[in-house]
Amino acid sequence: MKVGSAPAWAVALAISVCQEAGVDPPAVLRWRRARRELSTGLTRRAAASIAVTAGRDSDDARHTLLHELAHWLAPESGKRHGRRRHAVHHGREFYAVALDLFTRFDPDPVVALRLEAMRYPSALRHAQALSVPGVEALLHERRMAAAARLRRATWRVLIPEHRVALARDGRWYVCATCGRRLVGRSLLRAARRGSRDRHTLWTREPAEAAG
Repeated sequence: MKVGSAPAWAVALAISVCQEAGVDPPAVLRWRRARRELSTGLTRRAAASIAVTAGRDSDDARHTLLHELAHWLAPESGKRHGRRRHAVHHGREFYAVALDLFTRFDPDPVVALRLEAMRYPSALRHAQALSVPGVEALLHERRMAAAARLRRATWRVLIPEHRVALARDGRWYVCATCGRRLVGRSLLRAARRGSRDRHTLWTREPAEAAG
């Protein structure tokens, strides 16, 4: 495995995880450092590589590497829409692997799950389905935080109800009227319904600002 400037602990972790899983490690482990707090990562199966851009938070860098190793180990899965099959990057099969790695290789699996849910809220739903210890407390914590945010804020209409007009903005589809990005089911509905599809753009303001 080519490791370049990857720290020794990251190399040891990648080798240990892959050895226990009985699979070959990636051919390349790329490691960069960035002047920010959190880390990002990318796993490319075709290139047999894992790349991590590590921020200043070393715990988050370790978590990011475990997340990418889960992508390396997890079977590729997808959902079929008509004749097309779309890859599911963070589905149940992925989290069955990722949450197991957090439990075995992270010093505090509950903190690891909290970090994961900060980036991917669906992680908590999958953790609950997989009966991961500590997930109920984190779900309660998230519900309480959401309720507190609602109490501190009020909603107002930013752009009244209008017809959805699809337009391209780089690699994204947006509504040409309000600029709202359309993805997933919203995009499919807009594509099928055309000008019959309508929506309203809302914004949420702090209660003190709205008052």
